[in-house]
This record gives sequence, C-alpha cells and structure tokens, in this order.
Amino acid sequence: MKIALIAPPFIPVPPRAYGGTELFIGHLADELIDRGHDVILYANGESCARCEVRWVYREAYWPLPNANAGTLRDLHHTAWAIQDAASERVDVIHINDAFAVAFLRFVEAPAVHTLHHPHEPLLSEFYAHHPDVTYVAISHAQRRRERMPRLRTIHHGIRLEDYPFMDGARTYLSFLGRLAPMKGAHRAIEVAQRTGIPLKIAGEIQPMFQDYWEQAIAPHLDGQLIEYVGEATPANKAELLGHSIALLFPIEWEEPFGLVMVEAMACGTPVIALPGGAVEEVVRDGVSGWICRTVAEMAERVVNGRIDAASCRDHVARHFSVERMGREYELLYEDCAGPEQLAAVQQPLAGSRD
Repeated sequence: MKIALIAPPFIPVPPRAYGGTELFIGHLADELIDRGHDVILYANGESCARCEVRWVYREAYWPLPNANAGTLRDLHHTAWAIQDAASERVDVIHINDAFAVAFLRFVEAPAVHTLHHPHEPLLSEFYAHHPDVTYVAISHAQRRRERMPRLRTIHHGIRLEDYPFMDGARTYLSFLGRLAPMKGAHRAIEVAQRTGIPLKIAGEIQPMFQDYWEQAIAPHLDGQLIEYVGEATPANKAELLGHSIALLFPIEWEEPFGLVMVEAMACGTPVIALPGGAVEEVVRDGVSGWICRTVAEMAERVVNGRIDAASCRDHVARHFSVERMGREYELLYEDCAGPEQLAAVQQPLAGSRD
C-alpha cells in the first residue's frame, strides 16, 4: 500500500528530545516500511525518517511561545500535505492533527486520524461533522469519551531494542514528562521528600508553563534530593530510566496514553502512578508497577512495593511492541482502502490485556 503519514510541522520525526506524537509517527513509519509498504512522511525538513520526507517548512519550530502560536504554520503545512498526498493517489492518508480533518472533505482518499489529545468537547463536536474519517483512540479510556461512528483503539508500541534491559543498581526516582501542572512533577517532588530518595526530573520547560516551573519546581531544586537534568533525549533516556528505582507518574488529568510509562517498563523500571485515563491500561498493578490513590501511597510503594524488573519488560513485550502496533494499523488501512470500506470499523470494547 501507498500511505501518507502527516505529522505536525513543529518537531522533527523522530524527535530529538520532547515529542511523543513524533516518536509514534517515526516508529509507525519504520514498521510500515518493514512490512513492505510505501510511506511518504509529511513533516518538517529536520526530520530524518527512513522513508521519503516532504516538507514546506525546513526548520523545526518548538517550543511554541503560547497555545495559539504556530496556527497559521500548521494550517499551511497541513493543507499542502493533504493536497500533495491526494495528487500521489495514495491508498490512505493518516493524519495526526485536528486541523487536518477539515481539509479531508476535498480529497477522495480514505483517511485515518489518530487522536493524541485528551477528550475535549469542542473537538468531539468538530469530529462529528466528519463521520467518514476513521478515528483511532490510543487507549480504551480515551475511546469511551468519544462518539464518532468509525472509531477503534490501537495502543502505541515501541521497539524493545531501543531500551536496553537494566537489572543492576537503582539509586534514584525519576520523572520524565512535560513540566506542566497536569503532569504532576510537583507531586513527584513530594514523593521524594517523603521517602528521602533522590529524584531526577527530566522534561521540557515550555514557555506557557514558565510560572509553574518557577513557583512549583525550581524552589525545590537542590542538586541532591531534587535534581533537574534537562530534557531526556533518545541517547540518554534509557540510561536515566534504567537506573531508576521507579518512574513516578503522578498525573492530574485524563492521560490519553502515557508513552513514557511503556519506555520505563521496557527498561525494567516499574511505574508508580496515580490513576487517570489510560494508566490502568498501560500499567498492570502489582506486575509492572503500582497504581495508587494518593501521594502518600506512592511513597509507601516506593519503599515497600517490590516489582520484578523482568516482569516489567515482559509486560511491554507482550502488549506494547511496535510490531503489534504496525500490524493493527496495517489491518485498519486495509479496511479503509479495500473494496468494501467497512461501515462499522468499531471493535468491541474488550479488556486491554490478559
């Protein structure tokens, strides 16, 4: 099949640091190529994926200075990409940005849209006007909040070989993620303070959350108990996670998926999290981590909750491989592009794991 993958124009594919959506797109592109498909990636000119990359903006544009910045750039990139993909007579156009949905009415190729955002009523209302698009939720929790007729769940997957298994000494806790209130870095600091175990914080300080950084995070940094180590990159992420006692994931929102949880478990590092969104689908309580009700319970699990490192990695291998993800998207594309485009792509909402 000939497949157009359209990424937002802001972060390279694959990302050099922050970029969960871009990491997903990079992994999917590689896996589709390995499965024999012809992939065209529309991204920015700093992308270095294995497939052909087309772009209108040569340079990355990240971080955005505020929530509205980049809108015109995104619209221009997306409209051009969809028009170009249609001219190539691709079998499927796979978009990853809400703006792109509006342009799909001008092309005949079937389209897939992966939802990378939490439930937002205005977006759901917008999607309702485009029922011919096949939507992919990245967790069952996300999917339950939506009502589009053509909707299925496909969990993200990773390449295990990118995350060496580490079963040696673990001396600190880790937090990896955007330094934004809903991600809960301030709660991770509280866990470290309660346990006395050092915490390494890695993540992007986005301009729109500068006040949060200055008020809730920076005052606690002492270089000993609480340390900020900058953004995690592909070169240092596995080492940072692999030497951690646990990844702390104390979210304050409905997490659409939480790819960093899978990355930690692949390194043999358990996840200690608060519930919300996809957490209960990604972490198997007592097997690959602990799902807690309070920060105090998180601290107690850090000290007393024993999780086998090998069981963490095995959990990822069984449920979150890139091969499984690629196979499920391949089947979805075939459904969309085949002679009988299924009127009901909907899957039954089964359990997400054994």
